Amino acid sequence: EMKSQGIEEDRLQLLRDVSGAFRPGILTALVGVSGAGKTTLMDVLAGRKTSGYIEGSISISGYPKNQATFARVSGYCEQNDIHSPNCLMFVEEVMDLVELHPLRNSLVGLPGINGLSTEQRKRLTVAVELVANPSIIFMDEPTSGLDARAAAIVMRTVRNTVDTGRTLVCTIHQPSIDIFEAFDELLLMKRGGQVIYAGPLGRCSQRLIEYFQVSYSRITEIRDGYNPATWMLEISSPAVEAQLNVDFADIYQKSELYKHKEQDLLNLMGAMYSAIMFLGATNTASVQPVVAIERTVFYRERAAGMYSALPYAFAQVAIETIYVAVQTLVYSLILYSMIGFPWRVDKFFWFYYFILMCFIYFTLYGMMLVALTPGHQIAAIVMSFFLSFWNLFSGFLIPRTQIPIWWRWYYWGSPVAWTIYGLVTSQVGDKTSLVEVPGQARMSVQTYLKRRLGFEYDFLGAVVVAHIGFVLLFLFVFAYGIKYLNFQRR
Repeated sequence: EMKSQGIEEDRLQLLRDVSGAFRPGILTALVGVSGAGKTTLMDVLAGRKTSGYIEGSISISGYPKNQATFARVSGYCEQNDIHSPNCLMFVEEVMDLVELHPLRNSLVGLPGINGLSTEQRKRLTVAVELVANPSIIFMDEPTSGLDARAAAIVMRTVRNTVDTGRTLVCTIHQPSIDIFEAFDELLLMKRGGQVIYAGPLGRCSQRLIEYFQVSYSRITEIRDGYNPATWMLEISSPAVEAQLNVDFADIYQKSELYKHKEQDLLNLMGAMYSAIMFLGATNTASVQPVVAIERTVFYRERAAGMYSALPYAFAQVAIETIYVAVQTLVYSLILYSMIGFPWRVDKFFWFYYFILMCFIYFTLYGMMLVALTPGHQIAAIVMSFFLSFWNLFSGFLIPRTQIPIWWRWYYWGSPVAWTIYGLVTSQVGDKTSLVEVPGQARMSVQTYLKRRLGFEYDFLGAVVVAHIGFVLLFLFVFAYGIKYLNFQRR
């Protein structure tokens, strides 16, 4: 039949180079003209495609998808609301979420004959999936066949579901303005199964409108009050594509929006760099005047034979460590949630460990400089000198792979470089999901980190040991500096 229609290939490709991500707490619309492959894509993602060939990779939180496990943490709301007509509805929490309490003792009934209305059956479909408490929910045309009021009620239910922190993806066909505004992000496909936009909608769909008007200067501008969803489908039609003589999918892959996928990794690294560098330097500077004052007291009490130098030094370090541990815990909880890392015990432990050791060695570095200099003013000058090198050779401003070989030894001597290595690698260094790199073939996050930054997940054990080494080095230099150097003149 395909060959009779002039198609030479043995197989018809429904999806081509589809790449994107769906995030927790974000409501994503999967939109496209008829034949774009919306339902096909969602069936593939949900693992419900029983025929055909699937090539590519699907990752959940960076790990390869296992369908048996995925089926237990995901739900699928089909376009047709299929329920047993004699069921009663009763699950308190879910009924609150989908606003079905007034119908708690109602029979489902038969569609169009008795029982629940079409809109109520839609909400029941959502509720049935929510009973299993899924983290990911797919919805196929949740507003299909509904009037404006009923569609608004269903979308309110969908929004309530997303606000619980779940990942929710909806295929939708020509939504109204109000319904379209309920979505946070959009994956727009053209006929042939190619993505032509994947990103945030923005307030009043402004981000979407700006993208198309900047990328395609000859398209018709949207009129005031016009539905952005309708405008978007009109200007991305095959007829407009042929008229402009462009390939929407090709232009999208060359756009800054598409390149941001690599930029996300660099932004993540930048967030960690800023988080440790500036607060760490603050710890170094703030501890120096305190240690300088306490050192004067130590000189007097040591002269009186009250205690020796090493117990004093270790006691000082122990006190500071307690403060730093509490500071790091509060800081890590805030920073970890703001960055948006998945809440896993092992990942958070790694995150907390590296930031804790970082703040400890920054604090000990400040204490060590006071022990080695006559006063905290001179210690501050020395501190600034070396911190500038720590900053320059941290691997963020200049990746290690781009540092000249004769300077690379200082990278390994910079404690900050080891901390960034540990933080980035422990959080994303084991991910096999693909990242888009402009001008290069797609590669896994793991491969990108190794080639671009020189980070290897298998090297994480050495990074842990290096942090312990820096802490012990600064600790013993501080302790023996206090013991053998006396800047008091009488």
